[in-house]
Amino acid sequence: MAGRGAEEHPHGADRLCAAGDRLYSRAVRRGRVPRGDVETVPCLLELALLHPDPDDMDWLVPTSPQEVMTRLLRGVYDEVSASQRRMGSAVAAFEWYAGLGRQLHALTGPAEGSAIRVLDGLSRIQAAMDQATEACTAEVLTVQPGGIRREAELTEGLHRALALRGRGVRMRDLYTHVARHGQGLLNYLELMGDTVEARTLDEVIDRLILFDRTVAFIPANTDRTMALELRHPALVEYLVTVFERLWRLALPLTAPLPDTGIEGISHREQSIAALLAEGHQDAVIAERLGISVRTCRAHIARLSETLGAASRTQLGVRIAQVGLDVHRPGPPSAPAAFTTPGQESPTVR
Repeated sequence: MAGRGAEEHPHGADRLCAAGDRLYSRAVRRGRVPRGDVETVPCLLELALLHPDPDDMDWLVPTSPQEVMTRLLRGVYDEVSASQRRMGSAVAAFEWYAGLGRQLHALTGPAEGSAIRVLDGLSRIQAAMDQATEACTAEVLTVQPGGIRREAELTEGLHRALALRGRGVRMRDLYTHVARHGQGLLNYLELMGDTVEARTLDEVIDRLILFDRTVAFIPANTDRTMALELRHPALVEYLVTVFERLWRLALPLTAPLPDTGIEGISHREQSIAALLAEGHQDAVIAERLGISVRTCRAHIARLSETLGAASRTQLGVRIAQVGLDVHRPGPPSAPAAFTTPGQESPTVR
């Protein structure tokens, strides 16, 4: 019965059940209680709060509250001591593993033997990018999402781009069409000379930088304060394939964007119409095309006016009727040599 009681009353002396509380309190007030009263609260026997009266075994007498308190405090002390011992063991183990890590670092260097490395913080990302730049000998491929490139972003990686150009490394960069309208980008391209080819698309994937097809960098969080350094051959090859397929669809930076074939509708508005037809919200469309939400909504308003749509629902119908509900990328063009800004790190917006 005591075993069943322990299962039915899974608590300690620090927090009695309601029935146990009442019976123990009565035992303390009266000095003893009949043994039969404990059948419904066997936890009092399990916790040694009641024990047989040596003068009459049919009665149970209470353990004094002072003794119970002493027992509880001793238990707390034992738990704290055990926790301190475990903490000491964990610290010792941590120091041991850290020592092994330092030995490995000294033998192999920080970039060796790691197929996927998490870079936490801007300084670690910049250091890894600088190291990859120094080791690069042939080619750099980059995807730069977003819209018009700010001067600060373009300047951030200039030292790496110039170092690569000095060693004859070829560079190919993909941007969104919106980036064409930034004078800072054009100035940067002119500075870099003919070592880079630049092309644009309606939308591109998130930031990607590939060095010599052996190491890649991609963002690891939304604010790009963390990055992944990838050296696994299969992963890197997959990213190279993605880049090459996007590259074939892209247009050289100075080539004109294809005409939509519909009077009054620009190429950008055609891209917005296709994304609207897919059901995307304004903020998502703006992010994918590298424009602000305000600019996106202005284009949507012009689309509605041009197509004679009085509501968002009617606009969707009109888009389908005129055939703007699908993307129409321009045909692949012959490569043209254009310059590019410095290789930006995955942390730059």
